[in-house]
Amino acid sequence: MNVNRDLNYRLFVQKESGFSRPAFHDEMSYYNYIKEGNVKAIEARFNDPDDDFYKGKGLLSDDPLRNVMYHLVVCVGVVTRLCVDAGMDHNVAYTLSDIYIRRGDSCRTPCEVLCVMEEFQLDFAKRMREIRKGAAVSLHVKRCTDYIYDHLHENVTLADLAQREKLNPSYLSKLFSKELGIGVKDYIIKAKIDTAKNILRYSEFPILDISISLGYSSQSAFTAAFRQATGLTPKKYRDTYFTRDEFIGGEENG
Repeated sequence: MNVNRDLNYRLFVQKESGFSRPAFHDEMSYYNYIKEGNVKAIEARFNDPDDDFYKGKGLLSDDPLRNVMYHLVVCVGVVTRLCVDAGMDHNVAYTLSDIYIRRGDSCRTPCEVLCVMEEFQLDFAKRMREIRKGAAVSLHVKRCTDYIYDHLHENVTLADLAQREKLNPSYLSKLFSKELGIGVKDYIIKAKIDTAKNILRYSEFPILDISISLGYSSQSAFTAAFRQATGLTPKKYRDTYFTRDEFIGGEENG
């Protein structure tokens, strides 16, 4: 395939038709609104008619649905990496990107994809706004929280974290409580329960598998911890909040 010939032809057609892409700086300025947590700017963008979305954007497919879906994938990829660079946990960011691309993939009309585009950009902007609010967190605590989320399947302790950071456990405990308003042990429990809630809500993975993946010694131990934190058993929580449109795999064992 002669790419240069195709490139020259398309550049000629674009010039003759008056097509122009937005300046790179302008495009990145918009992405930076998301990175900086500027929710109002994102909301204002989507108050414009949907037709404005296509202005200055290339035609990636002759099929209208595929065309807007490809633009969604590109946008998700750029925003995800910008937000990771700005402090969003990479596991959270990339998992969110997977979720929104899968949502877009299940859409049947371009309008539905644009709704996913709006939801994803607002979600990332709101998360980045919260991250920036907590930007005063020290590097020690940030590394600890990242480690906790990366090792939810293990029995992480204050002593483990203190050893990794080469800090006195008592000092790290006070630092953690001061900056996050919660103790290390309670933070670990909350991280496990929050993760469990997401899995229960958005998948059909067996409850036993979830308990094992989060480092609980048994399903009953997981159920007890989950009920203490939420007031519901894992099964009751799933029955109440499960969203089939966001199913991401697995089979429930009842």
